[in-house]
Formats: sequence, structure tokens, C-alpha cells
Amino acid sequence: MTILYLGNSDHPSTSFHRAKALERLGHNVILEDPYQAVIHSGLEEKIHFRTGYFLLQAQIKRWLKKRIAALVAKPDLIWINAGEIFGSGAMKYLKTLNIPIVLYNNDDPTGGRDGRRFAMLMKSLPCYDLCVVMRDINVQEYKDHGAKKVLRVTMSYDEVVHKPIADIADIQPEYRSDVAFIGTWMRHENRDEFLLKLINKGIPVSIWGDRWSKSPLWAQLEPHYRGGALGGENYVSAIQGSKICLGMLSKGNRDEHTQRSFEIPYIGSLFCAERTGEHQAMYEEGTDAVFWDDADECAQICADLLQDDVKRERIRQNGMKRVRDNKVGNEDICSKILLELANS
Repeated sequence: MTILYLGNSDHPSTSFHRAKALERLGHNVILEDPYQAVIHSGLEEKIHFRTGYFLLQAQIKRWLKKRIAALVAKPDLIWINAGEIFGSGAMKYLKTLNIPIVLYNNDDPTGGRDGRRFAMLMKSLPCYDLCVVMRDINVQEYKDHGAKKVLRVTMSYDEVVHKPIADIADIQPEYRSDVAFIGTWMRHENRDEFLLKLINKGIPVSIWGDRWSKSPLWAQLEPHYRGGALGGENYVSAIQGSKICLGMLSKGNRDEHTQRSFEIPYIGSLFCAERTGEHQAMYEEGTDAVFWDDADECAQICADLLQDDVKRERIRQNGMKRVRDNKVGNEDICSKILLELANS
């Protein structure tokens, strides 16, 4: 199958990882990045994010016509990752090609956290043959906006990008830690308060990610800050090099699990995350992973595990096995999506 894959190569959660997984499954994938083509600066991106990308619609439609006209062969499927920049005009043009169109979006477009970011997407949902979502609550909300068919899947790790480093001795000292959190500071999510509570209880926390200097608690957190956003082997090293790796959710995004829920145990750290029904369904608590309801419980769990190497290693190994047994890699999820489309 030839798949025209439209996504944002710069965004960590909407990158081309799934496109590469489709290639590994034997498909011919044509990668195109419309974001790079029509958005030329960080300032432009901020403006379009806040205004719902409606100013880009004529540009996007022209770009699509030009790129598709240049294709040597007609694709059998169009796969759109995220989709916030494609309004109904662009989608109606794509529909004239008479091939299936899949939307994959691991955000929460119907949740309202991001203001007008997904305004164009909501209007264009009826144009997709299959919409893929990560939350049960999204299924009916998408249908209420006119989506024809909605498939709920989980997020996923990537079998190649997140492959553990073969020899842990090769992980550099700057990526080793006792308790790691890798993620962005987000206003109103209280991640900074949570981490500071751990630190004040004596938990040796290391923080990687963007925007932490914007936190009102930056002065207290800065000594524990190890650097900005991580990618590639550095990301794998920081997770695998931690004895315990924290998984935090976005309340604004109505998360009950995130990509970290799979990447952390797949890479090979002990997954320590907020207790949710989805996390408890994925992993046996205390056996494959550990969960908490608040910072006090998290601090106690971390303190106990840091003192018990045998228990910590047992849970870590169990978590690595369980996430593989759960079949939630990009290749697994992509196969499920294509099967659903074939059966529709």
C-alpha cells in the first residue's frame, strides 16, 4: 500500500515515528510536512495556534494541490497526523481523490485545553473515513461533531526509536539519576509544586524539559534542573539511566495515560505514575509499576524503592515484560488502525 503521510516532523508527539512504523510494516510511505511548508517562524506558529489556523486555509489548499500533483503515483491512503491545520476546504479537496483518509490525533481536541487550536479540525471531522483517538470520552464527542467512524486506541512507544541501550554502562553520567521527571512545565498543571514537595521530602529528583524557568518556583527547582527537552538517544539514556521515572498526566488534556506510560517501561526504567483506572488496567500495581494519588504517597514509594534494590529491579523487569506483552508499540497500533479501516 502507498500511504501519503501528512504530519509535523518537529513535534515530539506528532513526529514521523508512526510513519516509519508503517514502513516497517511493509508499506510505501510518502512523508510530507505541511507545517514546515506554510509556517515559517515561532511567532507565526503562536499566532496560528491561538487563531485556530484559519488564516492558513487558502495556503494549505494550494500546497496540497501542488504536492499531490507532483506525486508519481496516486496513494492508496492519506494518513493525517494531528490535523489542526486542515480545515473543511482542504479536506473537501482531498475527498475528490476518492481514497480513504485517516486522522490520528493523540491530543484532546474536544477537551478545550488549547483554546481555538483545533477549531478547523472540528469542522472537518465529517470528511475523515476513520478518526483515531486516545480517550474513551473522545469517541462520542467526535461523533457529536460529525465523525463517521471513531476508533479508540492507546498511545504507544516506538519499537526502534525507544529501543533500550544494549549496555547500560554506555549511558553517560549526565543522564543518570535516582528519580527522573522528563516533561514540560505547564501553567495550571502544578507539576512544579508536586516536584518541589518530593524534593522537600528528601527525594533526589532530576528534571529535564522546556519552560521550567517560567515556573514561580524556579529558584527552588533550578538546582535539580538537568536541561531542556530530550530526544533520540539522549531521551532513551535519561529514562534508562534513572532508577525511577515519574509519569505525570495533563488534567487539561483529560489524560488517564500518556506516551510516557509505555515509553518508560519499554526503555527500561521503573514506571512511577499517577493512579488511574487505565494505568491499573495496563500494569499490575506493585508488580509491574507503582502508582500514587498525591505527592506524599509518591515520596514514600520513591524513598522505599530507592532503599530496596531487589524489589526495584523486580518491578522494573516486570514492567519491561508487561509493556511488550500488551502489544502497544507503534507497529501494533498502526496495524490495528489499518485493519479497522479495511473492515469498515
